[in-house]
Amino acid sequence: MLDRAARLRQLTEVDQDAIRLAQDPKFARWMEQITATGGCAHPIHLTGATTVRDTYSGEILHHYDTTVEPGERLLVRCRNRRATVCAPCSRLHAGDTFHLVRAGLVGGKTVPAHVREHPRLFVTLTAPGFGPVHHITTRDERCRPRRDAGHCEHGQPVGCPARHTDTDPLVGQPLCRDCYDYPGHVLWHAHAGELWARFTRTVRRTLASAAGIAQTRFPEHARLSFAKVAEYQKRAAIHVHAAVRLDGPAGPHDPPPPWATAGALTAAVRTAARAVTVNTPYSAAIGEHALRWGAQLDARPLRSFGNGDGLADDAVAAYVAKYVTKGAADTAAGTDHRLASADDIETVAVSPHLRSLMRACWRLGGLPELAPLRLRAWAHTLGYRGHILTKSRAYSTTYATLRAERADHGRTSAGVDLPKDSGAITDAHWRYIGSGHTPGAALIAAGVAEDLMRNHEISRAELETAGRWRTNGDAP
Repeated sequence: MLDRAARLRQLTEVDQDAIRLAQDPKFARWMEQITATGGCAHPIHLTGATTVRDTYSGEILHHYDTTVEPGERLLVRCRNRRATVCAPCSRLHAGDTFHLVRAGLVGGKTVPAHVREHPRLFVTLTAPGFGPVHHITTRDERCRPRRDAGHCEHGQPVGCPARHTDTDPLVGQPLCRDCYDYPGHVLWHAHAGELWARFTRTVRRTLASAAGIAQTRFPEHARLSFAKVAEYQKRAAIHVHAAVRLDGPAGPHDPPPPWATAGALTAAVRTAARAVTVNTPYSAAIGEHALRWGAQLDARPLRSFGNGDGLADDAVAAYVAKYVTKGAADTAAGTDHRLASADDIETVAVSPHLRSLMRACWRLGGLPELAPLRLRAWAHTLGYRGHILTKSRAYSTTYATLRAERADHGRTSAGVDLPKDSGAITDAHWRYIGSGHTPGAALIAAGVAEDLMRNHEISRAELETAGRWRTNGDAP
């Protein structure tokens, strides 16, 4: 804790820096840059220039140079998805994720609206158990009641008569860390991507067999599309949420064949989840592990036109978007930064359970037979090497497309009208020169971010109110 004098000195430095910025002749332009980044907490500082010329005449259509900017630099978003790192950029990423997932469910962004009539599921696949852990209880139940509890070989109780709320730090922690299968947990994370790939292949093969067609000819009859997000549970094991859709062979524009129903897709998902197995490389230190999905599986259909049953499309898209922006501080996901050495593991602010998983990553990462898994490089994510959100090619739009559309909208709003055809070439030279804010700039940026968020919430509330008026036939 800082003493009173240190806190006062810190506040004085922030105030002095903020006053220095406000007195700068280019403060107004600097504020425009801060607002354009949405109040990004860690903006990237670039220097350079962009020139757009007509290909045939050589005429300069547009020129921009950072020499006219405050400090001769341009601030751009850090685009970090984690709310614990940059809340403004995480909100933008959540919005992009919502539209990406929603477009694959209801149409839009080049996806036709009739995809709502295609078989669509919201699937949850979990990790298996690696040892008993404390879990959240209801008011009338206990964690792990055992009449004759006893102790494990390491002297720890094998039962727990307590009740745990979702804020209890014991939730997700093993009853005995010496009994817990930390190597199995880490290896499961490292192979989660392969498990998913084999799962989707098995779903296709199961659907083909049920329809009476050759498995190799499935792409000629139908196409499986998905968008999935990985979420860390309290026990620090990921589970996968996925929006899964069945199309015709040409993708979302093509209706699926008659045999492709939600019931057939559900049955194939359940069969594949039980059947998929991945064997790890043999190691003299830990042997060989046969990895599979956990016993808990949920596959629920989404609502279609004229059908009130199933989950709502917007709810699924919002659910996925919420988990994409969670940082390590919000979940049992490790840390937001890589670990450079084994000593770093002992200094990170995590639970003993997460620290044991990181140690297991570091120890297994030193085994030659497991070197391709690069477990030490992924010790900060507990061995999980995949992206938080992935999708199949034909599911919907991409993050890059959404960002390009937003950039085009920003240029149009700023009065920059560039030709859309191939009659122009762009010559750009940019260089990274730093990142982040000074203390006073960070304070001002945080205020801008808060104002933008408040304005967004007010606008959303007004839109929801207007929607209710339209639904009820009332006038505002």
